Amino acid sequence: MAETDKQAAQNRHPARRTTSSKKILLSILGILVAVPVIAIVFILTFDWNRARPWINAKVSEAIERPFEIRGDLDVEWERPAKTMAPAERTWRDHIPWPHLIANDTHVGNPAGLPAQDSGSARQFSFSVNPFALLSKTINIPLLRFDGPRVDLLRLDEQRNNWTFKRKEEKSKWTLDLDRIVLTDGIVHIKDAVTKADVTAKVRTLENDTRYGVGWTLDGTYNGAPVTGGGKAGAVLSLKQQSTPYPVQAEMRSGKTRIAVEGTVTRPSKLAAIDLKLELAGPSMDQLYNFTGVVLPTTGPFSTSGRLTGTLGEENGNGKRSMRWVYDGFKGKVGSSDIGGRLEYATGGARPKLSGNVRSQTLVFADLAPLIGADSNAAKKERNADVVQPGGKVLPVEEFKTERWNKLDADVRFAADRIVRDTAFPISKLSTHLKMDNAVLNLEPLEFAMAGGTVRSNIRLDGRGRQGPKAIKAQAKVTARRIEIKKLFPKIEQLQASVGSISGDANLTAQGNSVASLLAGSNGELKTLINQGQVSKLLLEMMGLNVANIIVTKLFGDKQVQLNCMATDFAVTNGLARTRYFVVDTNEALVNIDGSINLANEQLNLRIDPKTKGLRLISLRSPFYVHGTFSQPDVSVDKGVLAMKAGSAIALATIAAPIAALIPLINTGPGEDSDCARLLAESREKPQAPPPGKTQRR
Repeated sequence: MAETDKQAAQNRHPARRTTSSKKILLSILGILVAVPVIAIVFILTFDWNRARPWINAKVSEAIERPFEIRGDLDVEWERPAKTMAPAERTWRDHIPWPHLIANDTHVGNPAGLPAQDSGSARQFSFSVNPFALLSKTINIPLLRFDGPRVDLLRLDEQRNNWTFKRKEEKSKWTLDLDRIVLTDGIVHIKDAVTKADVTAKVRTLENDTRYGVGWTLDGTYNGAPVTGGGKAGAVLSLKQQSTPYPVQAEMRSGKTRIAVEGTVTRPSKLAAIDLKLELAGPSMDQLYNFTGVVLPTTGPFSTSGRLTGTLGEENGNGKRSMRWVYDGFKGKVGSSDIGGRLEYATGGARPKLSGNVRSQTLVFADLAPLIGADSNAAKKERNADVVQPGGKVLPVEEFKTERWNKLDADVRFAADRIVRDTAFPISKLSTHLKMDNAVLNLEPLEFAMAGGTVRSNIRLDGRGRQGPKAIKAQAKVTARRIEIKKLFPKIEQLQASVGSISGDANLTAQGNSVASLLAGSNGELKTLINQGQVSKLLLEMMGLNVANIIVTKLFGDKQVQLNCMATDFAVTNGLARTRYFVVDTNEALVNIDGSINLANEQLNLRIDPKTKGLRLISLRSPFYVHGTFSQPDVSVDKGVLAMKAGSAIALATIAAPIAALIPLINTGPGEDSDCARLLAESREKPQAPPPGKTQRR
């Protein structure tokens, strides 16, 4: 009954019911309008500096290093800049965006590094698209830094301040950054690993249609002064997926120069790189500190070619594979030309360098720095650590074996024509260089020499890395058909000679330079000449037969039949001793014995010529080769010579003049000799013990 009465009362007053509904509706509309108005008023009047402690704490926690906004923090509201016509704009284009301005901002180093800034800025500012936040995208059209400074620090291979920990879970938010503008920026790099202390000044380029950012740099790198500069595209047109990003840069360190110009596609992922690369410097090995690529020690060089590269996806170890190709490069090393194609790839146990390099004309002296055999003036030019001691011939400069395990290699090199300052008769060269886990193989190293060939297989095991016995070496050398007259083209007396030399050597050693390897070498060395002809004058000069030298000078030289020449050296701890060294002709037999000390570069040889018949006048006597490699000394056995001469004088006083000639007559050992045995022994392959073990005698 009460319910019916209430309904009846409402029916009697419809105006009252309508008024109540309007009040409710107006209240709801008022609240809906008041909330954003109050929010806008709050945002506009809020002191954002009160939020700094909270922002500092949250950012510090996220990046795991100190973050602090020390100056004013403010938010302004600005309409987004649009280039479209007014008729094309929508209502969203009239809504102002929040524009954040932070002054005096600092980012510190992570734990374990010195407590100092790794980055700072006088001011940074950016606007955020509020509508993009609805799709979990942080869209920032322009990020501006005023007076930014970045201090990159590395104490060792493991500790640096530019590595941030990766989050295991991928964020649901996406950062969309269109452009960065830098005003008076500074990037300072201090790296204990590369001994770098370099400062770069960075700025945004205005009115440059190709490049958006420019920089200059100076400082020191690996103890040498560094200068340079360059340009690049707008900082974050980097987000563009297909448009090539332009780069142009040059850096100099001492006399080393690296210059690039070209494009990078998708710079954030290094999807593709296409650059013109120019390299120059006093030695290729000095590029290691800049590129991480192990290259040989050379003389002054310059090259120019096309560098292309791609960056692959991460493997299971968190490493990315890279592939760089230096194609169609040409240049000079010393006075020699070089050209070819090299490829550098990562992703395996070690990076690998492979390719083909060729010289059309190779100046032989340009190979000297490879083994440290260049002059002290040239060593100083390429900043070598060790100079060659005076009076020492074998190179003492150590190989850089500590770098050998940084790179594997498979490179072929060939020289079509060789130019020599001396008469050394090498005409062509080729080798196949392989490096695998610090073991270097030249298989083979082949020369065309004096009409024949010299073929070597050389193995250098650098896994010892440090110390005086850093390398275990083995060398097998085979020489075939070396023509005598071409071997000594400047000795006039040999140009009528025929015949060829063959030889074999097998040596093992341990050391860290050419000198120390030879000083500790063990093995055998054999050579052989069979059935040739040599100049009689040369043999007469060897035997000091004065009369025949005069006769030959007056009436001309003639050829002497060579039955054989055979040598056999046993090498023990760097001391090469003659087992036999015999030159056998129809007219004379020359025996040579003694030793060659490779450790102290001393010669100790006795040359004993004997005739196979009567001589009218013969002052033959043994003579000796002593002294060092740099200053050998040849001397006659004056005692024997004086004895023969004295006997002749004594006989002259008591006998007919013809009797005085009798003591000077050498009958020699006769026509027969054991050359056949020597030839058979010379044909046996030489042997060498394993590296580090002494040759048995």
